[in-house]
This record gives sequence, structure tokens and C-alpha cells, in this order.
Amino acid sequence: MTLLQLASAVALTLANGSDSTRLSASNAMSRANAPVAADSLVLIKSRRELVVYYHGDPVRTYYVALGRSPIGDKQRIGDNRTPEGLFFIEGRNPNSRYHLSLRISYPDATHRARAARLGVEPGGDIMIHGLPEEQAVFGPAHRDFDWTNGCIAVTNKEIEELWRVIRDGTPIEIKP
Repeated sequence: MTLLQLASAVALTLANGSDSTRLSASNAMSRANAPVAADSLVLIKSRRELVVYYHGDPVRTYYVALGRSPIGDKQRIGDNRTPEGLFFIEGRNPNSRYHLSLRISYPDATHRARAARLGVEPGGDIMIHGLPEEQAVFGPAHRDFDWTNGCIAVTNKEIEELWRVIRDGTPIEIKP
């Protein structure tokens, strides 16, 4: 990180508090009353919002950082795009380099077929994850820049909350 990025991160953290969680407008629950489970997730890439749903109601919205090339659907390994479509949480890594991570079921059959038509590998290892140890100090300022290789990044506090409420098999719809 450059000195300018570091200064920006510190300023944003001081201005906005310790994390980027917002309570959804339709549910004014406090953080202490977080749901014990979630039944779906929706990521709206253009707004950098990951919305957690429980029984069809939005209960939490997180601001996120995406892949370094956030516009468009992931097509191949190394394109730094976050995939679009309907996927599922299919695993958890408690020893992630990025604090904790939830694996997304990318690539699906559609993405594998498109990559095959293009003669490329579709990529994989798409996760919702926290921050690596060396970037944890930036907290919510990490999302000032899309910096992942296609993953969805939240703060470490936020991935801990998601870790508690998201189960394997939870659907995640990723929209443009």
C-alpha cells in the first residue's frame, strides 16, 4: 500500500467507525440481535453490497471489495472478475490466509462450458473472505479499492459474523 492509500484508510476508518455493516432499512435489529442463521445471500456488484436474508427478509447489508476488474462476469482464470449467477456456499476454511473464508461453488456448469468454448480454464477458489493479517489494520477502508482476484472481501469482524450465520448449501446470487 502507498502512503496515500494508508492515509485514506486511516481517515475513512476514523470517519466511519470500525466496520461497514449497515442494518437494512426494513429491519432495525441491533448487531447484538444478529440472526442465528441465514437462508440466502445476494451480492449486487455495482453497489458493492452483500445482503444477508433470513426467511425472505434482508437482515444485514455489508459493503464489500471485489475483484480488480469488477465489471462483467468471470470468464477465465486470472481475469480478476467476480463471477455472476446463482451459486452456493460449499465449504469453509478456518485457516484461510484471509482470516476466515466461505467457498462459493464457482465454476458451475455454465461457466465451465463457456470457458471450454473459449479454450481457457474457468478459474476457481472464489470466496467470501476477510482481510489478510497485513491488511487487517485498514478495516473498512479496504473496500475503497477493488483488490481481490475475484473474491468478495469484507472486514475480519464481518466475516466472523457471516461465519456464524451462513451454512454450507446457502444460495448466493451474484448480480451485476
